[in-house]
Amino acid sequence: MLNPKDTALYTAIVTPFTEAGEVSYPELEALLHEQARACNGVVVLGSTGEGMALTEEEKLKLVKHVAGMQLTVPVLVGAPGFQLEQTLSFLRAVDSLNIQGYLMPVPLYAKPGLEGQAAWFTELLGAVSKPCMIYNVPSRAGVKLHPEALRRISAHPNAWSVKEASGSVSDFQAYRKAAPGLAFYSGDDSLLPEFVQEGAVGLVSVASNAWPEETARYVRLSLEGKGAACAELWRPASDALFTAPNPVPVKALLQRQGKIKTNKVRAPLCEKDLLSAALLEHWDKEVRAWHRSL
Repeated sequence: MLNPKDTALYTAIVTPFTEAGEVSYPELEALLHEQARACNGVVVLGSTGEGMALTEEEKLKLVKHVAGMQLTVPVLVGAPGFQLEQTLSFLRAVDSLNIQGYLMPVPLYAKPGLEGQAAWFTELLGAVSKPCMIYNVPSRAGVKLHPEALRRISAHPNAWSVKEASGSVSDFQAYRKAAPGLAFYSGDDSLLPEFVQEGAVGLVSVASNAWPEETARYVRLSLEGKGAACAELWRPASDALFTAPNPVPVKALLQRQGKIKTNKVRAPLCEKDLLSAALLEHWDKEVRAWHRSL
């Protein structure tokens, strides 16, 4: 049985679309098999996977499809939202499937405080039977995860880990202090070496969509204390993937790599927000050359 706690790298997988805007399941399968060959876990329906742009029916169909693939790596399912009953209904619908855990962000848009956050996560954790990764992403949620809320829920048997994507080492330290029993993952590719120094055990990555084996090596080196030597490459390479709203750039790169036919995203995202792919193409070559040289 796959244990999500044994995996250091999770790829927040994109959701490829056809030109007509439907989920391209053949391309999704190919991307997932590529991640499995690199021994990377995957997160489906995260922000990189445009989970909030899919209907409830599409989300359930996608999770069922991925669960039926019987991948050899752990699968986490993103559970973003702001409507409690809708989120609970989705979690209950997928909990019996062949998935290994969940990624649970701070509720979106409403900007809940300490008590609201604690109550939200307590409800979600109690609705499932698998390990859960709590996700702090203030740039999307509009509010930071409250350290006291994390402390309160950290003793729940389904609370396993935290994806920390505040971009702040001091915030990372505060969360680690609040919940020392949880495993911490960097939510920022470029900050992995710094977060490892503060106790991170892995990475939830956007970059590994385009560079599965390369990112896996970057994670291994970082966990061995050699990440600082990689920063000159990985920081600008990672930053290139955010020159437009995620996942617009990484989908453009995947298209150029021939892994997906179209870089289509769903509204309110738009492919035209990526003004140039020159940086992506440059760093794609650099990352591949780095990997070959090791």
